Amino acid sequence: MQPFESSIATGSGEFASNREAMLAAIEKFRRVEQLPIEAAQARSERYHERGWLLPRERLNRLLDPGAPFVELCPLAGYKLFDDTDGSGAGGGAICGIGFVSGRRCVVRVDNYAVKGGTISPAGMDKALRMQQVALENRLPVVTLAQSGGANLIYATDTFAPGGRGFANQARMSAAGIPQVTVVHGGATAGGAYQPGLSDYVVMVRGQTGMYLAGPPLLKAATGEVADAESLGGAEMHCREAGSGDYLAEDDADGIRLAREIVATLPQPQPGPPDSGLTWQEPRYPIEEILGIVPADSRKPYDVRELLARIADSSALLDFKPEFDTQTVCAHIRIEGHTLGVIGNNGPITPKGANKAAQFIQLCDQSGTPLLFLHNTTGFMVGTAVEQQGIIKHGSKMIQAVANARVPKISIVVGGSYGAGNYAMCGRGFDPRFIFAWPNARTAVMGAAQAGKVMRIVSEQKMQRSGTVDDAALDKLEADTAAFLDAGSDAVSCSARLWDDGIIDPRDTRRLLGFLLETCREASATSSATSTFGVARF
Repeated sequence: MQPFESSIATGSGEFASNREAMLAAIEKFRRVEQLPIEAAQARSERYHERGWLLPRERLNRLLDPGAPFVELCPLAGYKLFDDTDGSGAGGGAICGIGFVSGRRCVVRVDNYAVKGGTISPAGMDKALRMQQVALENRLPVVTLAQSGGANLIYATDTFAPGGRGFANQARMSAAGIPQVTVVHGGATAGGAYQPGLSDYVVMVRGQTGMYLAGPPLLKAATGEVADAESLGGAEMHCREAGSGDYLAEDDADGIRLAREIVATLPQPQPGPPDSGLTWQEPRYPIEEILGIVPADSRKPYDVRELLARIADSSALLDFKPEFDTQTVCAHIRIEGHTLGVIGNNGPITPKGANKAAQFIQLCDQSGTPLLFLHNTTGFMVGTAVEQQGIIKHGSKMIQAVANARVPKISIVVGGSYGAGNYAMCGRGFDPRFIFAWPNARTAVMGAAQAGKVMRIVSEQKMQRSGTVDDAALDKLEADTAAFLDAGSDAVSCSARLWDDGIIDPRDTRRLLGFLLETCREASATSSATSTFGVARF
């Protein structure tokens, strides 16, 4: 593969303006990420007095020092449901992929310090997403549990999905994916089944309280009076009921036990012959990636300029570049991993869809992972492209995306609109991972176009009735555009879990290297399956 020769003028005023706009967008989402951290820190004194570690203190003790950790869906639920101040970002839990005793794991830490760690519908969606990540990548799951359970205000929205979460746990155990849970605090009713369905359970003396009905409900339901310890304390469960497997003395000891349990798990099988990967860094500094994407989203740019900042040696092999210029297909390497890339230099044309569908099938045939870099208004429209079969060719591209068996990773680096989002492997097409840059926008169509569509449709209706109210049409157009614009920015989309998180563009290469190694490791991992999973008798 030949290095790509960049034509970006890094000393220009436009480059500087683009960079400043991107830095402002980065600052915006970083500020939102800090809200739940600050809310937890504000209550640290009261929890430390009880001998509890804060959620992120627990996380830091669990993870291997200095090893990479990729947090997933940190903005889930931001300003949704009853989150009025933004502190509920994260959906009641801190989740991600990290290393525990040298083993790559999915990690979940209930954020009990913010709203008791209660689970909103967004939090439930996040929990299900973490299980999907664990299943697809064959990763052990370590949970540090202490939650108030489902937010009862939204119980009708979380009840059925909660059942799916328990079913997933059972199936993960049967698939040979270990689940380790430390019960740091209360686990009541449905919350008791999460540790109950785990393969290894650690309980903390004097802190754990796990029961189907706590003392108040038990008294109300049956009249029986019982103290919390004898009803569902750690010592009872470890000595009598057998629901606990290990008894810890405090938070830190429970996390130590979890790390020791993970250390007993066998490491993934050795990788394929090319697992000892070597590579050369890109020829252009990653810092330059901040100034490439125009601050004005209507201005075009060459997606290959981005590839030159993330690909090994800045090298790529362009596929059918003369056939269509608006859909870029290329082979690159990132940290030694070969992958096929599909990026956008404009709307998807019939030729572009045809080209992409062929490229996807070639990558599927060779077992090459796919990377989608979204920046498109969607499929081209108009009489000419309709006559060229845009529906047919677009459908075949979507079909290829949906059915490709190789790992698919999406990064929304600009706009991702309409069916273009589907064709570029948006959330609905189950990419293995999907992240967004802070300037990203995802919607059914552009805000201005949506406003004009509503105006035209309403104006036609008014004309049929004989009265056209221009002032009302102006307001409808403006309100529609404002509504769609407010709900399509990166933070709003990430809050709805349309991606796995927003990233600083400068982290793109490093993140992709981590994700590609995660996918490679998954393909090399085998485990003993069973029919029902591990049971306690």
